[in-house]
Amino acid sequence: MLRTLGLLQLLHLLSGILSIERIQGTDQYPDICQPNPCANGGTCEGVIGTKETQTFAFRCLCPDGSSGPNCTATDYDLCVPNPCYHGGVCEKVLPRGDSYTDFHCTCQRGYRGHHCQIDINDCESTPCLNGGVCTDFVGDYQCHCTAEFLGRNCQLGCASPLGLESGLIRNNRFSASSFHSAVFGLQRWFAHNGRLNNRGMVNAWTPDDWDYMPWIQVNLGRKMRLSGIVTQGAKHFGRHQYVHTFTLAHSNNGKEWTFYNDSSTGQDKVFLANKDNNSPQRNLLQPAIKASYIRVFPQTCRKRCSLRLELLGCELTGCSEPLGMKSGKILDAQITASSSRLSFGLHCWTWKPSLARLDKYGRVNAWVAGHNNHHQWLQVDLLRPRKVTGVVIQGARDFGKAQFVRAFRVSYSDDGSHWLLHSDDHTKRPKLFKGNFDNNSHVRNMFNPPFIARYIRLLPEAWHRRITLRVELLGCDF
Repeated sequence: MLRTLGLLQLLHLLSGILSIERIQGTDQYPDICQPNPCANGGTCEGVIGTKETQTFAFRCLCPDGSSGPNCTATDYDLCVPNPCYHGGVCEKVLPRGDSYTDFHCTCQRGYRGHHCQIDINDCESTPCLNGGVCTDFVGDYQCHCTAEFLGRNCQLGCASPLGLESGLIRNNRFSASSFHSAVFGLQRWFAHNGRLNNRGMVNAWTPDDWDYMPWIQVNLGRKMRLSGIVTQGAKHFGRHQYVHTFTLAHSNNGKEWTFYNDSSTGQDKVFLANKDNNSPQRNLLQPAIKASYIRVFPQTCRKRCSLRLELLGCELTGCSEPLGMKSGKILDAQITASSSRLSFGLHCWTWKPSLARLDKYGRVNAWVAGHNNHHQWLQVDLLRPRKVTGVVIQGARDFGKAQFVRAFRVSYSDDGSHWLLHSDDHTKRPKLFKGNFDNNSHVRNMFNPPFIARYIRLLPEAWHRRITLRVELLGCDF
């Protein structure tokens, strides 16, 4: 009998680790859990050793934060104070399932170790792309990108032509200190002629011979990131004339100007330009600049300071790269449409959707809808969701007659079945975008806000002669 009682006391102290039976309060077995002997909200369970001995005991199931036979002992909180360094989050662990005996630290990026005490060299994994240089900091890193790229990991390209050559930047955005007039005033070398690869008898900007401090200015229309400039000379009556060197200034309002400095000397940077009249010369801006207005100041020239140019850069977010319509990265099978027109009913003269590529050349060089109504659409499948920030559109000619889309809407989808119309960020109504005014000029529309989608549709709303489109989508991976 004494041996049995000693065993029951041991069971009481070990909280019923041995195999036991649960009982209820009956006449035969009194409910020893009334009143509840477990403190701090513990749950009591009545237990017995054997039915023959008629001896009883109980055990307490203790809540978090307490322990002991009667739940009277307060547990030590392993996460107070926080044992995790550098902002790590402490979590208590239950290796036995009934009490906390250890903790785990979930570390912030850049740290590891049981207490998040070890600073990781983030640059060891070479996170910087496209020639970016990595600098490791405590718990973080920074990529120093070349001029043509930006983003946390230098993953976003930023060296696209901003629209001087293509005509995206219109003539009224150009200005200059003066212009050269020749042949009794019949030839005028205006600022808007200064477009890269411009052709014709008068195909560049040239300042007046008496202009001793000439400059040409481009208004970008909004603040953009400028990463480079391409320059080119010209020929006048068989004579090569071009800019040898130039300086550059930028402004956000067209009134207050800052000259681009050489980081090594702190002086105005003098760029080396052309050595002949036709070869393009590219200069990168390292670091890049953010500006709305750009001025180029010729310093030394051959004959006259004739200049054709293009500016390189991107939107401030950097997410404005061509997605592949013009380059062919977007394949023909990814471009579909509601209908297509057949000239003279001949399939060889089908204005099919796969021809809807910006600056496409040829006799049949665009998509033309088979019907002129508001049920027509041009669709591009990007194959995976991508961030789309804008679109550039262009018309075309058919037998010398211009045809183009004057206005359009944009819809997008993740599955090709359920579509959303892009809405204006201010009015919250479906946005009507301005289209073309001729068959060849580029018109760029940026989406505010941008959207993420796999499928994009252009929905013509107004047009000249026939619904005709050549297109480039702008955006990036996200």
